[in-house]
Amino acid sequence: MADTTGKNRKLLKRAFSILVLVLVLAAFDQFTKALCLEHLKGEEPFVLLPGILELRYVENTGAAFGILKGRTWLFYILAPVVSALLIYAAMRLPDDRRYRPLILDLSFIAAGAIGNLIDRVRFSYVVDFIYFRLIDFPVFNVADIYITCACVLLAFLMLFYYKDSDFGFL
Repeated sequence: MADTTGKNRKLLKRAFSILVLVLVLAAFDQFTKALCLEHLKGEEPFVLLPGILELRYVENTGAAFGILKGRTWLFYILAPVVSALLIYAAMRLPDDRRYRPLILDLSFIAAGAIGNLIDRVRFSYVVDFIYFRLIDFPVFNVADIYITCACVLLAFLMLFYYKDSDFGFL
């Protein structure tokens, strides 16, 4: 009985840690968007590096790069489901140092999805504000950075770090 209680306590502690990480990351994303709303909405772009990088207020009603414009309802369904599944998967991974990069990675993806979902619920669009003028890259935000970097890292981890045998417990 004591062993089961210890396992449950450890699992709850881990779940709490993952949830706190996801919430802190999503809160930071929301903080940056609040700054954008306060200082950039209705203003000319703020040039950080002339011809290279600027901050500008954009309302994105779609997903990455503006795809699926006007289909906000789809994100109301997908974002919480995907976030919950990612958090659940992170909690179910073995409590082993080898899986920590994957746990962090899944947490960043969930935080990005939650950060953008909060915008969709509040405004019916996502606030974007980072623009690479040099390559005319679509305007994005901190949540997008979380998702993009974490997906690249996830691909790297799956291709070069983990082996099929690392997931034998599944």
